[in-house]
Amino acid sequence: MATQATAQSRFSFLQIAITLQTLTIFLQAVSAGLLLTSSYGETLHSVGARVMYGAAMLYVLAAVLAWKPGGGSPRPIWHASGFLILASVQVVLGIAHIPAVHLPLGVLMFGLSVLALARR
Repeated sequence: MATQATAQSRFSFLQIAITLQTLTIFLQAVSAGLLLTSSYGETLHSVGARVMYGAAMLYVLAAVLAWKPGGGSPRPIWHASGFLILASVQVVLGIAHIPAVHLPLGVLMFGLSVLALARR
């Protein structure tokens, strides 16, 4: 019984991490709009990028914690690691000011994150 409760708490931590990641990616889209229309948009988008990257790292941590003790499938770790790689590429593209790739990649990341959330 205690093992089941522990597994459920790990599952919920993983779900919380995916939800946080999805929310931060969505807020990045909102701040990108503000970037085009307001003086403080650049600051919000820059801070949001750091928060989104942290959420991607949290997702990796949650996936490892959900897998390791229970010996379940490592698939969530691969998904989380893929998101972290995409987030890294996204940050580099943003710093390099390459919106032709940065924007579609952001949309792809949001769609994949919503898909991961729906699968949980």
